[in-house]
Amino acid sequence: MINALNPNTQLLLTSSEMTEADRAAVVAGVPAVDLMAAAGKAVVDAVLERWSRCSVLVLCGPGNNGGDGFVVAQLLGSVGWPVRLAFMGAVEKLSPEAKYFYQAWQGEVEAYSVDLLEQTDLVIDAMFGAGLTRPLEGKARDMVDAIIASNVPVCAIDVPSGVDGTTGAAFGLVASAKITVTFFRKKPGHLLLPGRGLCGELVVADIGIPEMVLNELNLQAWENSPELWSENYPWPRLEGHKFHRGHAVVFGGENLTGASRLTARGAMRIGAGLVTLAVPMKAWAIYATAMTSVMVAKLEQTQEAEDFEELLFDPRHNAIVVGPGAGLAGFERIRTRKIVLTALATGRATVLDADALSAFSDDPQTLFDAIVGPCVMTPHEGEFARIFSGINEHHAGDKLTRARLAAKLSRAVVVLKGADTVIASPDGRAVINSNAPAYLATGGSGDVLAGFVVGLLAQGMSPFDAAAAAVWLHSEVGNEVGIGLIADDLPDHLPKVLSAFKKRYFVS
Repeated sequence: MINALNPNTQLLLTSSEMTEADRAAVVAGVPAVDLMAAAGKAVVDAVLERWSRCSVLVLCGPGNNGGDGFVVAQLLGSVGWPVRLAFMGAVEKLSPEAKYFYQAWQGEVEAYSVDLLEQTDLVIDAMFGAGLTRPLEGKARDMVDAIIASNVPVCAIDVPSGVDGTTGAAFGLVASAKITVTFFRKKPGHLLLPGRGLCGELVVADIGIPEMVLNELNLQAWENSPELWSENYPWPRLEGHKFHRGHAVVFGGENLTGASRLTARGAMRIGAGLVTLAVPMKAWAIYATAMTSVMVAKLEQTQEAEDFEELLFDPRHNAIVVGPGAGLAGFERIRTRKIVLTALATGRATVLDADALSAFSDDPQTLFDAIVGPCVMTPHEGEFARIFSGINEHHAGDKLTRARLAAKLSRAVVVLKGADTVIASPDGRAVINSNAPAYLATGGSGDVLAGFVVGLLAQGMSPFDAAAAAVWLHSEVGNEVGIGLIADDLPDHLPKVLSAFKKRYFVS
């Protein structure tokens, strides 16, 4: 039996969607002044948990982010903390709720000055919220420069000023926060780089926005988590056998033989019932002597695509992966293209990685047109740029949008890899992965990921769920192994991670 899960807890709201959620809450009967009071209190609670009494400078801006700051200043002062408040803006242009808390402040309101930092132990950054889309200017920029130089700790409200809450982009220099307190739900910019690295510890506070407002928003982005896909995870059944668990076919190249071997091992470890490595005859002995649980099939040198096609006549071969170590030099590029098109023509679940993507860099539309069945692409940024150059050019700095547009254009689930991997479906759904450690940045790591994806596809998971699950598990194994990780470790340590995952999300 599956534990009670709530995917709504993982929803991400863009800056504009959060504004709509605030409006919907007010329409539902929650006064805007109460929302602002709750937001300020949440920030104060976070500060009191992490700092002892110290000198605080609250920097308030002209919007509702500044209004939250007025609340923070008032509450910290009421418990005996020495607080100074600096405001940049016009009082008459404040929202009614922000003006209310501005007028409730009993202390002095000072102008922005870098001199304020001289006797400050903690800065509350309430200058600009998540909707900022341009670099800071004037006194705000000078203040940020001075904060960076002083190294004074920062508690940011919603996002550090200068970070785009929707894309994670940083507009110029940003004073990174020790802690960031946001409200109701995370935003994509809290998870996407460089925003994620600038937010420090992230606290998500409940400020009284009713959950029902989510029903009024067409939200299609989530933080990757088992809450999203664990109900569909293909655990072995007592009455099952290896053919129930699918048969994955991995194409192996002639020269870089290690890549596809890692892919095959990844597919086996994640539960595919059978895995066949289809390899050129010249390299067959290398593969055959290195693999034990994986079957190795020969492809005749002069008719590799035809042999590969013949291998796929067996309908039990229900998932295919092409790319790791496939090769791009000279004839290898031609062969890789043929193998990819042969795989896609079957209409079966196919994973395209590495060379399978780069082989079409001069003609990506041929690749897109060939996708007629379930397909997952797993490019890193370089490979993505080769086949989606137009998207890259027009949407630089917006990884979520780039992945979504690529998925729509190609009709494949796109896994745009990185420390902030984005998985996007052609229908607009997307998840952002946030549990990947730096240790995964090692050769062969992506090859194992392709194996995890194809192994889950072979077991019947949908492409979107398989990609999201594979990326999350891949990252969890990286955390389990830790520093010193090499790609070979990933398949071998997966069983321990799967066991922990099952115990947490499933009960008998």
